[in-house]
Amino acid sequence: MTAIFVIVHIVVCIALIMIVLLQTGKGADMGAAFGGGSSQTLFGNTGATFLGKLTTGVAIVFMLTSLSLAYLSSRQTGSSVMPDVKPPAATEQSVPGSGTESAAPAPENSSQPSSETPAAEPAKE
Repeated sequence: MTAIFVIVHIVVCIALIMIVLLQTGKGADMGAAFGGGSSQTLFGNTGATFLGKLTTGVAIVFMLTSLSLAYLSSRQTGSSVMPDVKPPAATEQSVPGSGTESAAPAPENSSQPSSETPAAEPAKE
């Protein structure tokens, strides 16, 4: 089911790119508007062209396939691609101010000298 949506989505993506590239821009008609062209180009064309309607239809299909793929991927409960790796255990994290903080000691940083081991003194010449 997902594979069908992916194939349709890819075909629609390519079609949408091609249709948009085939259309002429509105800037192409501006020269005719100021050079004595028809008033349709200045105030916009009221009738939609075939490519405009086709773009709208393909864009709607693109959005529907996008939403369908997002929904299907969120509902997927298949197995992992890494079956040997176990998921990490869920640890309970405390929220500050909730009163459930644990009094666990802070981890010791090994890069800083501790008070138990004397620090090396520089040699005097």
